[in-house]
Amino acid sequence: MNLCTFTFADLGITVQTSRFATENGVKEWHLMFHLDASSDDFPKQYLRLSTARSRVLDMPEFKGACGITTRYFLSDIANQQHLIPDLHTESTGIIQQPPLNGSKVAAWMYLQSPEGDISNHGATVLVVRNGYAHLWTSSMTSPHGDSAAQTTSILCSYEEMLADNQMSLADNCVRTWFYVRDVDTNYSGLVSARRENFEKQGLTAHTHYISSTGIGGSPYQNSAIVQMDAYAVKGLEDGQVRYLKALSHLNPTYEYGVTFERGTMISYGDRRHVFISGTASIDNRGKVLHTGDIVAQTKRMWENVEALLKEAESDFKDVMQIIVYLRDTADYNVVNEMFSQRFPDVPVVITLAPVCRPAWLIEMECVAVVENSDPKFRNF
Repeated sequence: MNLCTFTFADLGITVQTSRFATENGVKEWHLMFHLDASSDDFPKQYLRLSTARSRVLDMPEFKGACGITTRYFLSDIANQQHLIPDLHTESTGIIQQPPLNGSKVAAWMYLQSPEGDISNHGATVLVVRNGYAHLWTSSMTSPHGDSAAQTTSILCSYEEMLADNQMSLADNCVRTWFYVRDVDTNYSGLVSARRENFEKQGLTAHTHYISSTGIGGSPYQNSAIVQMDAYAVKGLEDGQVRYLKALSHLNPTYEYGVTFERGTMISYGDRRHVFISGTASIDNRGKVLHTGDIVAQTKRMWENVEALLKEAESDFKDVMQIIVYLRDTADYNVVNEMFSQRFPDVPVVITLAPVCRPAWLIEMECVAVVENSDPKFRNF
């Protein structure tokens, strides 16, 4: 994996990038765009970001790269979303999770080299290549009812979308992200509705769940309480998917009433993809550790993520991107310093987004890619 940081001083923008490539294989890039805090209004900040994005994609290092999914982290979604021209295209997602460096917007972009058939359908991107179909979906909402009703409606709509692509939730969905307005109040409705839907789909403690992040965030629709992004893959064979537990450090989520996997590893012939769910400072009995201590919680969180990565035969050196969620803006400086020291070159963004338990001060998720050589499976 190659890590590189580009700075555009005239734009006040830093772009952290990671690239994974194998000989004659598909290239993958993750990019994090960070704007210096300034007095510019949102249109000016977004224009700076768009200019930086164009410059990056014109560089030889990104020749031929195609956008797969983009997520914008906004400081005031109600007043900013209509100013983003590419909203609902190329699986572009937006969520109000203010960047904690003081800017109004940050962005994560995921790119791939153009092998295969890449098609855009509104807020979804379908990539068909080498016997696999990869479906990325962003910003699904259903604006009616409470959080339970909205979650049920979103999942049913997503299941219909999967069926249209000859997929199902149980067999093909790899990763979900649930954003919940006022998470301290509304998360329980999401949890109960998701559990009920999963049971109908054959997802139970005896089968498997789906790697996920459930986090605070304001959806783009004013009447929406819940918003979902998702990723699904068709064409995987028996043995290609492994669910990560790290039982030395973490307990199964169903023990405290929620239904998601701690992490998922997909093995391809030439690489392994590792998706780590939102992970916090918790022990293997489901107890929150180091209540009130942001430094200790961050270190335990890292320890938990490291245990999950180890189970996938990887470690932090394979991580291509990290998203960090903080409950309290006052913790930003210390957390930013800790991440800068440990992961100086990895694409990282830190946002304001309360975790689903009030005692958790911090949560992180990440994606890792590891070179692999397994003739049993087709290349990515």
